Amino acid sequence: MKRHLKLIFIAFFLLATHLSFGQKDPVVKKIIEIGKTDNQCMDHLDILSNRFGGRLIGSNAYDNSAEWAASKFKEWGMEVIMDEVGSLPVGFNRGPWFGRMLGGDNLHLHFATPSYTSGTKGVQKGHVVLEPKTQRQFDRMKGKLKGAWVLIGGENKGWPIDYSQKAEERRAEIIAENAKIEKKNDSIRRINWRNRHGEQVELIPMKEEPALFYQQMVDAGILGIIQSAKLPIAAMYDRKNLMDMTFETLPEIPDIKLNEHQYKIIAQMAKERQRFELEFDIRNHFRMGPVKYHSVIGVIKGSKYPNEYVIMGGHLDAFDIATGGVDNGSGVTPAMEAARLIMKAGGKPKRTILVCLWAGEEFGLLGSKHWIKTNQDKLDKIANMFNRDSGPTATTSLSVTEAMWDDMEKICEPLSSINPDIPFTLKKRQATKRPKTPWGTDSGPFAVAGVPTMEFGKTDHFGYDFSYREIWHTERDLYNMSIAEYQEHSSIVTAVVVYGIANLKHLLSREGYYIEEKDKKEMSKK
Repeated sequence: MKRHLKLIFIAFFLLATHLSFGQKDPVVKKIIEIGKTDNQCMDHLDILSNRFGGRLIGSNAYDNSAEWAASKFKEWGMEVIMDEVGSLPVGFNRGPWFGRMLGGDNLHLHFATPSYTSGTKGVQKGHVVLEPKTQRQFDRMKGKLKGAWVLIGGENKGWPIDYSQKAEERRAEIIAENAKIEKKNDSIRRINWRNRHGEQVELIPMKEEPALFYQQMVDAGILGIIQSAKLPIAAMYDRKNLMDMTFETLPEIPDIKLNEHQYKIIAQMAKERQRFELEFDIRNHFRMGPVKYHSVIGVIKGSKYPNEYVIMGGHLDAFDIATGGVDNGSGVTPAMEAARLIMKAGGKPKRTILVCLWAGEEFGLLGSKHWIKTNQDKLDKIANMFNRDSGPTATTSLSVTEAMWDDMEKICEPLSSINPDIPFTLKKRQATKRPKTPWGTDSGPFAVAGVPTMEFGKTDHFGYDFSYREIWHTERDLYNMSIAEYQEHSSIVTAVVVYGIANLKHLLSREGYYIEEKDKKEMSKK
C-alpha cells in the first residue's frame, strides 16, 4: 500500500513538474489544431480588401467594414463595443478613374488622386500647358488656361496641393519675390546681350512652388493640375483642408499624380508646343457630413479578473488608392482570427481580452488616442497592448523583460509545435525610456501612457522578398501582397500568447519595462 501511494505521489510530482514547464491548457492545443486545419485569416482579409476595399474614415467602405467586423465578433460569441471616436465634416467615396492621351503615342495614363480631392465633371478633355512661374507669364497665357490641364512642378509625396488661405498667402509672397527676381533677370539678359561674345552672367533662379498661381488658374477655368509621381504612386488625403471643408466649399479641380515616366513625355511635348489632348474621367464623390467613425472593440470577458486586460489588434482604416490588403489588413485579420480561434476552442480566459480594431490611425492615431483618453481607469490594469502594423511577415520572436521571462517562457513553449519550419525565439528586453510623444502607430499612445507594448518580431522567413516600402500608402497595397502562410501562422501565435497572458494567475509584471523618472535619478547619482 505504501509503495502504491509512493508511486502515485511520484507520478503526481512528475505530472506537476511537466505542467510547470509549459502552457498545457487543452484550449491552447485546440487553438493550434483549429488554426492549422481551419484557419480563416485570409477569408477575413478577402472580405475587408476585396468586398469593401480601401477603408478611409468618412467612407461607406469604412462604415461597412466596421459593421461587418462587429457582426463577426458577435457571431463568435463576443461582446462588442462600437467606440465613437469623432466625426468628419464631409465624407468621401472613391469610384473608378481613367485617363488617356489623344495624339502622340495615345498613352493610357497611369495616375492617382489623393482622397478628399475633386473628381472630374464627367469625361473631360483638354489641351496641356506648363504652369506659369511669374505674374508676367500668367498674364501672357491666361486666355489659354481655360479648358487646360496644367503640368505643375514638384514631386508627389502623396499629399494634394494645399489651397488653404494660409497657402495662398505664402504663394502671394513668392509671386512678389519672383517679380523682383524677374526684373533683375531682365537686367542680366540685357547685359548678356551686350556682351554676347564674352562671359555670360548667370540668371537668378526663381523661387519654386508647385501650383504657384493655383487660385488664379482655377478662376481662369483650368480642368485640373497634374504632378509627377514616382512609382508606385502614393496617394493619401487632404490633411490641410479636410476639417474646414463643408459641402458648399469642396475642392474645385482634380489634383492628379501622374506616372513620372509619362509626365516627362507629356512635359516635353508641351514644351515643344505639340498639339495633343488629355482626357480624364475621375469619380471622386463626397458625402454630406458630419460623418461619424468608430473603433470596433471585441470583448472576451475575463472569468476571474474581468477588470484586468490584454489588448490585441491593429487599425481598421486604410487609404483607398488600393484596398488596404497589407496596411493594415495584415494587422487586423490575424487579431480577428486569433479571437475566433480562442472562442472556437472554448477559451475562458481569466482576464478580459480586448480585440481593438482602431479607427483613423492614418489620420493621426485618432482611435487609440480616444480610447486612452476615455479609459484612464484601465491603464494600470493592462498586461500588454499587442499592435500589428508592419506587414504580413511571420511572427518569430518576442522580447520580454527579466521579470516576465518565466511566465512568457511557459506561455510560448507550445509555439514550436505550430510549424517547426518557423521557429519562435524569446529574447531579453532591456528597459527603455517611456516616450513623451507617441510613435506613428496605435501602440504609441499606450506607450506614452506607460502601458507595455511588446510587439512580435517578424521575419520574411522563407524569403518571399516582401518590401513594406513598396506598398506603404501606395497603389500596390493589395490583398495579393499579403502572404497567406505567414498570416495564418501569426494568427495562431497571437492567439496562444494573448490567451496565455490572459490566463496567468497574476497580472504580467511591468517591472523593468520602462525606465521611470526615479530610476533615471538613481542612475544619474551613481
